[in-house]
Amino acid sequence: MNIQIHAQDFTLTEGLREHVARRLAFALNHGLDRVSRIVVRLSDVNGPRGGVDKRCAIEIRLKGALTVAIEDTEADLYAAIDRVAERAGRTLDRRLSRSRQFSALSLSRKQPLIAEAE
Repeated sequence: MNIQIHAQDFTLTEGLREHVARRLAFALNHGLDRVSRIVVRLSDVNGPRGGVDKRCAIEIRLKGALTVAIEDTEADLYAAIDRVAERAGRTLDRRLSRSRQFSALSLSRKQPLIAEAE
């Protein structure tokens, strides 16, 4: 799993980097084999003024050109990361189950008809 983490308007600590990697690995455990790249963008929208201004945006690129993008803004950056990771995991599970349903449906239609000899 290739994770790129970008921080805007603050320094990215090693603890924050590990928290992002741990939360994503836990939330995306069912679909990790289908993930080709993950881009995480962390930012402080209002700067030093405070408030609900910590933004976490995640873009998950899957093999097969499917992309899942989730964004959330919270007062605490760790809470924003946790919430986005949970939402990304649910969204990824939903998308993968839909793609499995459609591929199973198309496979069942492609089976040849076998006529019995009389």
